[in-house]
Amino acid sequence: MKHTMIYADHASTTALSPAALEAMLPYFTQGYGNPSSLYAFGQQAKSDLEEARGAVARCLNAKPEEIYFTSGGTEADNWALRGVAELAALRGREGGHIITTAIEHHAVLHTAQYLEKRGYQVTYLPVDGEGLVDPAAVEAAIRPDTILISVMAANNEIGTIQPIARIGAIAKAHKILFHTDAVQAVGHIPVDVEAWNVDLLSLSGHKFGGPKGVGVLYMKKPLRLPPLIHGGGQEKGRRSGTENVPGAVGLSAALTQAVDNLPAESARLVALRDQLLDGLSRLPYTRVTGSRTDRLPGTASFVFEGVEGEALLLHLDARGICASSGSACSSASLDPSHVLLAIGLPHAIAHGSLRLSLGPDNTQADVDAMLKEIPAVVHYLREMSPVWDREAQKPTWIV
Repeated sequence: MKHTMIYADHASTTALSPAALEAMLPYFTQGYGNPSSLYAFGQQAKSDLEEARGAVARCLNAKPEEIYFTSGGTEADNWALRGVAELAALRGREGGHIITTAIEHHAVLHTAQYLEKRGYQVTYLPVDGEGLVDPAAVEAAIRPDTILISVMAANNEIGTIQPIARIGAIAKAHKILFHTDAVQAVGHIPVDVEAWNVDLLSLSGHKFGGPKGVGVLYMKKPLRLPPLIHGGGQEKGRRSGTENVPGAVGLSAALTQAVDNLPAESARLVALRDQLLDGLSRLPYTRVTGSRTDRLPGTASFVFEGVEGEALLLHLDARGICASSGSACSSASLDPSHVLLAIGLPHAIAHGSLRLSLGPDNTQADVDAMLKEIPAVVHYLREMSPVWDREAQKPTWIV
């Protein structure tokens, strides 16, 4: 690891916070009892698990009995969609209708596609150029057989925050279950499950300083989804498997700290983020992606015409900057991000994307360095590109 590394990929994962580490350590060597055991050593672990559950509930304005620990956001998303589908089938509504958006995380999109193959119908709502879904479009898509609306709280690539409370009110008025993938939102913006009118909410610990491999599905009472995982009947019979006590404790400690620090940290990150948005958007043939107003505090995202995202990331890495791209650089696919296509970007432009996501360890010096290094890399890659030489002679898509 480079000692001068600038880590600007917090939307991907975060370092374990000191508070989470301190809270977790005893459960690896001292308080390692099984919460399902009847003796006092195990019951102490169970008590600590329930304390963590209560802390998570307080951060979301939920009840402790509405919090179910999972292995992460992906499992929580799967459980929400598949659980509602199975519940509907048990109630004689098999093959019902689901509403979601075109820019969801693949944990939701691929689960929706899985359900389509099993007879369910799914509407994938479009978004506008900033990545916002229109609540009126959500309401217009509702059918008599609609069993679920699932809209992410904030997008992982472009940082756009959706009008979840308005959509939740629509779902409630029509008596339709409402799920939100809040993996990118929790710990970064205020989240209130009551104000949002959500029945189901997914979150993941490692997005806000908690450990990897642990998440939460909030399930509003009296809703009781069928289990996704069967076995010993843990988590009130809804999610079997020996409980990950250190993970739950670490998640709750990190989330409590993030929520307590939210006003001050959000203001700090917004100031740094806006410097990146303003500075890099001045580059020729560059566009900010996502909303400038309804946006996660630490996320700045762009597309640069004439630049390949993969090359941009590799050159930035050589200069000690860790960032990400919306392009499918980790797979065999040559297709650009489905999110960038959904907001109307042409394929060629969408390939030149960059996401910078800031966190607690980022400083003004980091932003200054990125504002110096990123334009230099963009200029270098354009100078090296014969495609850019040709395209520079005629009008471009980005103005």
